[in-house]
Amino acid sequence: MQSKDNTLLQQLPTAARERLLQHCEPFELVLSAELSTRGRPLAHAHFPTEGFLSLVIDVDSHPPLEVGMVGAEAMLGSELILGLAATPWRALVQGAGSSWRIGAKQLRAQIDAIPELEALIQACLLARLHQQTLAAACQRYHLIAPRLARWLLMSQDRSLSDSFHLTQEFMALMLGVRRVGVTEAAGHFQDAGLITYQRGELTVLNRKALEAEACSCYAADKAIYRRLMKYSSP
Repeated sequence: MQSKDNTLLQQLPTAARERLLQHCEPFELVLSAELSTRGRPLAHAHFPTEGFLSLVIDVDSHPPLEVGMVGAEAMLGSELILGLAATPWRALVQGAGSSWRIGAKQLRAQIDAIPELEALIQACLLARLHQQTLAAACQRYHLIAPRLARWLLMSQDRSLSDSFHLTQEFMALMLGVRRVGVTEAAGHFQDAGLITYQRGELTVLNRKALEAEACSCYAADKAIYRRLMKYSSP
């Protein structure tokens, strides 16, 4: 199942990585599975190797809204470095795949024992905080089509494929907009030859053109990650 690898784990020195993996187990990421519950402490941390997760927040009676995305470039559970605390979001499997899973207590023990791991998780948590702040501004100020282009690019980056399963209803929920807005934006991209979409299967045909349609937050998000994770590299 572990045919890929996690970028964070790759940054660890070999001995530190092998020590950490002794406390991890392979875990299948099943599409739509919920890996954490809002208001409850995380029981496990995950280092995805394939597939990706959406961090979703529920506010009152409103539909859920995505506030973060985690793939093989990061981890679920970086906040465990701060101690055991309830999460404000739910972690849902958006793209099926696999991960290395470790118990929360075991991870905290390894953080104490492996200085390189502590520095790496600190940087990962800081990057996510910066990215979520950027996402909040994007949600407020940018139009649906540029935001959709950004979100499709982020999904493609983490799926490691030009094609992935995605429904318009789910896209609307993740962006916090009405489905008709996503339908119009996706239709525009399809008419322009940027994507194809049929029966829940979306394929990116022209990534360069889709990047041109995306809001500036896509490039800014990637720049945040490169800057902070490069700093953390041993």
